[in-house]
Formats: sequence, structure tokens, C-alpha cells
Amino acid sequence: MKMVLNGRPLTVLVVVSIWLLLSCGLSFGVQSDIDCLKGIKAELEDPYGYLNTSWNFNNNTEGFICKFTGIECWHPDENKVLNIRLSDMGLSGQFPGAIKNCTSLTGLDLSSNKLFGNIPKNISQIIQFVTTLDLSSNNFSGEIPVSLANCTYMNVLKLDHNRLTGQIPAELSLLARLKQFSVANNLLTGPVPYFGPNSSITADSYANNPGLCGFPLDPCQSA
Repeated sequence: MKMVLNGRPLTVLVVVSIWLLLSCGLSFGVQSDIDCLKGIKAELEDPYGYLNTSWNFNNNTEGFICKFTGIECWHPDENKVLNIRLSDMGLSGQFPGAIKNCTSLTGLDLSSNKLFGNIPKNISQIIQFVTTLDLSSNNFSGEIPVSLANCTYMNVLKLDHNRLTGQIPAELSLLARLKQFSVANNLLTGPVPYFGPNSSITADSYANNPGLCGFPLDPCQSA
């Protein structure tokens, strides 16, 4: 059988080479998502066994990770993770860096667990295309990373009920798609980002912090 590309005949060797390149690319994408979930399972302590009982990697069928607890795929028969929802599972540990291998992730919910430590400074490289990030009700500490401002697809950002300190990066006002934002019940100080006069973000988003100021809160005092 002879195949033609751009008017030129292709040898069997060339056809096979193209097929192998495509296959390797597809399998790499799928394998990276499997590695993502393996890494998350390894990095987090799971005292109630939600992950240990459901996340079984002794399976090589297409779409097997899509049946895992808390995992939603782009398509049920393809190992490509769309959303990770692991809320209220008693999970402990630091922010799992393996999430970077879920390269098509759009939603991440790790709320109401026992996660601690700093939110990674390079988080925008870890969750580049995420539209919803919920890290609320954990024990995260340290400052809010400036790099979150590079998550340009972000619609929802919930960091409330943690132990975050310092100022809220003014650069977060660059998140033009942001509709929900909450940093309430932390240890934050200083001026809040200005999201514009028509923003849906209200004073409730900043409640119970020791020293925040600026619209929609009380004006900041000049030095």
C-alpha cells in the first residue's frame, strides 16, 4: 500500500515513524496524569483511606483513573484529569507538587483538610490552566504567592480559614476573570487589591483579618 503526503509517496518506514511519534505523544499525556495522581497519593497522608481504597493503579485500562474518588476526567474513557475534588477527607501534608503533572487540570479543591506549610511560590506553573482553586479551611501559612496573578483563567480563588500572613499581592487585581475571592479568617494585613468599582468581591471576602484596609473596607491610614 502506498501513502501520499503533499504529493509525495511515503515509505512504510516513514508512515510507521509518524504513527509512533503520535502514539508516544498521546501516551505521554495520559501517563503524566497517572503520575500526577500517584504522586498526590504518595505525598498526602490519608488516615481515613479515601485514596488508599479507591486509587488503585494496578490497572492499565483506558480511563481507569476517571473512576477514582474525587477525580473527574475530560472524557470517561481517557486518563486525562479535568478536576480534582478532595474536600473534607482528613488529608494531611503539604501542597502536593505532583499536581503539576495533571497538565490539563481546570479545577482543584483541597478544602477542609489538614494541609499545612506554604502555598508554593511557583503555583502558577503547577496549576497553569486552573479556573477554580479552593484551599480553604486548612492550615496553610506564609504569604500568598504573587505568582497566583499569572493564573489568568482563574474565576474562583478561595484561601479563607487558613493561617496566611503578610499582605495580599496587589497583582491579584490583574485576574480579570475573577468572580469569587475569599481570604477571610487569616492573619493578613495591609491594603487589599483593587478589583474595580463594579467588582462582585465584597467586604465579606476579607472578614476577620487583623489589619486589612482599602475598598471595599475602610480606607487605609496614611503614614
